[in-house]
Amino acid sequence: MRLSTSLKVLALAAAVSAPAQSALAWGASGHRVVGVVGAATLPADVPAFLRTPQAVATIGEYAREPDRWKGSGKIHDHDRDSAHFLDVDDQGLMYGGPAFTVATLPPTRADYEKALRAAGVDSWQAGYLPYAIIDGYQQLVKDFTYWRILTAAVKLEKDPTRLAYYRADLKRREDLLLRDLGVWAHYVGDGSQPLHLSVHYNGWGDYPNPNGYTQARSTHFQFEGPLTQALADEASIKALVPAYKACDCSIETRVVGYLTDTWKQVEPLYQLEKAGGMIETDPRAKAFVRTRVAAGATALRNLVVDAWRESANGKIGYRPEISVADVESGKADPWFDLYGKD
Repeated sequence: MRLSTSLKVLALAAAVSAPAQSALAWGASGHRVVGVVGAATLPADVPAFLRTPQAVATIGEYAREPDRWKGSGKIHDHDRDSAHFLDVDDQGLMYGGPAFTVATLPPTRADYEKALRAAGVDSWQAGYLPYAIIDGYQQLVKDFTYWRILTAAVKLEKDPTRLAYYRADLKRREDLLLRDLGVWAHYVGDGSQPLHLSVHYNGWGDYPNPNGYTQARSTHFQFEGPLTQALADEASIKALVPAYKACDCSIETRVVGYLTDTWKQVEPLYQLEKAGGMIETDPRAKAFVRTRVAAGATALRNLVVDAWRESANGKIGYRPEISVADVESGKADPWFDLYGKD
């Protein structure tokens, strides 16, 4: 089997530096491609350390990580497995709970759980993918905020002891950013797989089925695994990723819109399967798979850019907070907020 360009980069870097229970969303190949293409299409204003060939390949590998965690233990898996999906029904309700819209999405996981309990279900059954994506986005904004402040501190600091600390902490922050972004890319990628946005997640299930869609329990795996591995190569997916487009909206609006677009592809997927098109030699399958994987890579790229730009207005610290702008201008000294003031 041939290694992708990104994997060759990782293998070379390694050589130089060397001394379940729930269904997966995209297989290893699909998640890797979402991570690699999302990172490879970042624009030039995003920090350069995230755009090197090695960083791009690393993000692709980290994008597989939440699936590799599975089997760690009952508590570990139970807490995380429901982050991969959201079961939206044919009426657009979240597992019979609130409608899946920006206006009706409960503002926190606690509010979401309360709303679903009122409908007789809970978030562990319904999934909480939107919250996993929004949580990771907010973490990324904070990571970028620290990166901006540390970068400014390295430029401005005269004291050699503090400067040494800032340089080391900046490296730690860059390493953490790669990890946080890469692992979060998994959940963003989950959001482009239609079967992770539907109660019909593996065969149509015990629901009205007037169109006679398949009940095969192999549907989920065949679509996101072998079919995607065969059709979703990096070059083909990258060719389908458009230029970044700002949303000028809240992260909730961005995420709900993205996931709603994916949910709308559930029935077309089942129609394609019924028509016999869910095979790798069928051009309809090729178009469908590549469009969905490209949607994941596009969403990842867009959300990273959004987070980077939002971080320009970010703050760190506590009583008082200090802003990126104040540190960059020399108005605020970030030492105690970065090293710690206990």
